[in-house]
Amino acid sequence: MSTSFSSGTVATLVLCCAASTFIPGRPLRAAATCDALSGITLPHVRITRAEVVAAGAYSPETGPADVFRTLPAFCRVAATLTPTSDSDIRVEVWMPASGWNRKLQAVGNGGFTGAIAYRPMATALAGGYATASTDTGHVGGSASFALGHPEKVTDFGWRAVHEMTLASKAIIAAYYDRGPRFSYWNGCSAGGRQGLKAAQRFPSDFDGIIAGAPGLDWTGRAAQAVRVAKVLEANESARLSASQMQLVHRAVIQACDPADGVRDGVIDDPARCTFDPAVLLCQGSETCLTPAQIETVRLMYSAALNPRTRRAITGLAHGSELGWTSLGWTASARATGLDQFRFIVFKDPSWHVQRFNFDADIVRAEDEDADTINALNPDLKPFLDRGGKLIQYHGWSDPQISPGNSTQYYLRVAEALGGASRIHSGYRLFMVPGMAHCGGGEGPNAFNMPGELEAWVERGTPPDRILASHSTGGVVDRRRPLCPYPQVAIYRGSGSTDDAASFACGTR
Repeated sequence: MSTSFSSGTVATLVLCCAASTFIPGRPLRAAATCDALSGITLPHVRITRAEVVAAGAYSPETGPADVFRTLPAFCRVAATLTPTSDSDIRVEVWMPASGWNRKLQAVGNGGFTGAIAYRPMATALAGGYATASTDTGHVGGSASFALGHPEKVTDFGWRAVHEMTLASKAIIAAYYDRGPRFSYWNGCSAGGRQGLKAAQRFPSDFDGIIAGAPGLDWTGRAAQAVRVAKVLEANESARLSASQMQLVHRAVIQACDPADGVRDGVIDDPARCTFDPAVLLCQGSETCLTPAQIETVRLMYSAALNPRTRRAITGLAHGSELGWTSLGWTASARATGLDQFRFIVFKDPSWHVQRFNFDADIVRAEDEDADTINALNPDLKPFLDRGGKLIQYHGWSDPQISPGNSTQYYLRVAEALGGASRIHSGYRLFMVPGMAHCGGGEGPNAFNMPGELEAWVERGTPPDRILASHSTGGVVDRRRPLCPYPQVAIYRGSGSTDDAASFACGTR
């Protein structure tokens, strides 16, 4: 059972929205039971649910219930946060009724999704964490919420996560009579962006952050997806069929896989790949590509420059071809991009892709964002100086968010803070060969990032190499080490190429 407060006990930590930290002040009367948490008072927080959920009794409103059937008993708290008059941020906090590990793991979202992330919460809860999630201040998967609501854009961009974190810590402290010893963030895609945003803007919110495949260049990804879609919508003959995408992928693997010293169907470092799609040129069939289709392949890989900042907006990497679509990037990337320009940049629901002008619109998009959604600030010094640890990872074969976003950001952070050696003690990037978006793909795509982060934060053991595996039909058929960028896994020259022990981390 949870540790309860006596009726006269007072917790002296309160949520202070102005300072964005916990400070001594107006007392917060602790609850004796989970149900009584409905009576606590926090600034701009309204508790809407506080109840004990029996072991195995939670049933999600939507989706399969398999992951929830083995959950332990927990205290479920739901709240609505209103830091501005136009905010309507829903959050949930789940706390184990027993066996709490004294840690908070907040979990991230995806795309423009306005929904509590129940499945990641369930995973965290099963691991003994108190956990929290937010709908980012709106409902649904579109950015239409942004029209006429600039405060909701800010809520989505960063405020919802920050306010959720502060409220969660206060609720946890009230329930257990003590706050978490360690606070972690775990998110991928938009959740990775949220994690980086927290590190950049609120360095005290989390002790450790996992930022997977982060959509940190939100406007750049939107612009690239729309840029490609514009070309392919207008020219059907330039589109690739599914079999032609597989053709390109096989050709890329044949050309670039041997460069890492091991023929295993995975490219360890696509940045070194110099594949020229012109080798597939013909007059058109499923076994070759027309000149227009050759240009499509080049377009998918190509970066484009912001004409004002001269920053490269990166394309997809060699090896990502199996995730392409007939209109270029994934449907999710394309939809998110269209929403970004319709509802946030131009504020015009009738805006369509053929009106897109990259040179003008990428500048306008970044001006409009004004660092609200993008997580491009390279100044991680406050986060690192207070001992924060950041693990970022990204699949090299990601067809939805360019892996170049991650390598570009890492290099910019290193440059801003005095070199890679100055950030290695608190920030490491792991590029995952052959992995698609947040998982899947032909490469080693399963790993325990929370365990690696905890070892780093709590025991001072840095992740010098992370064991990753690939499975087929539920059976592990390959293990490889992931190495901190710019290192890669190098074959030692003997032993099975499916055994992680046969590889060492190093640079070529």
